[in-house]
Amino acid sequence: MMAVDREELWRRLSVSTFRSSFHLKPKDQVYVQEKGLEVIKNHAYDFIRKRLAPKEIYNDGKQTPMRGHPVFIAQHATATCCRGCLYKWHRIPKNKELSETEIDYIVQVIMTWIERESNGYTRL
Repeated sequence: MMAVDREELWRRLSVSTFRSSFHLKPKDQVYVQEKGLEVIKNHAYDFIRKRLAPKEIYNDGKQTPMRGHPVFIAQHATATCCRGCLYKWHRIPKNKELSETEIDYIVQVIMTWIERESNGYTRL
């Protein structure tokens, strides 16, 4: 499945001008604190299963908003926002339904970014 080295992924994301431009805004930070990481993680699973997991996505490349939820921000920051980015950055093939292992991996990447942002660790 994924042959992406996590440390190499974080390094590549940190040197991408686009990916490294995303940060949680104060209201997003408050939302994470109020809801807690477990609730945010459940939201991430829900978003990934509905928006990225299907084999065919009619609006691929446009299904993840740029704001409105900490998970959406994290998806853009971690290149887990569409199937094209999942392939380019994480080597997860397009045109197939995501496996539970792939979904778990994506959520772990998203949650790692959110936790780092929440703890003030902005350099991946």
